[in-house]
Amino acid sequence: MINIRPVSDLRNKFPEIEETVLGSNAPIFLTKNGYGTMVLMSIEQYSALTDDVERKLDEADYFATHSSTRLSKNEVFNKVRRSIDGKTNL
Repeated sequence: MINIRPVSDLRNKFPEIEETVLGSNAPIFLTKNGYGTMVLMSIEQYSALTDDVERKLDEADYFATHSSTRLSKNEVFNKVRRSIDGKTNL
């Protein structure tokens, strides 16, 4: 279930919000004046979202420094589109 709270709860009920985020391992969406403003999540959740991206960027940096192969913007985006469509691996 999505947990939506007013941003004022961050100040007024921090221990409760912290317990919810850490205990449920689910993000909390904060609103201000009825509009979404931010998302709170545990470090573990954030790492799960970003670790693979960071690893892929490190691999790309390594490849770039150890290869003379260069791809144009269009070549990169076409490869990504084909990969997303399931036609090939990157």
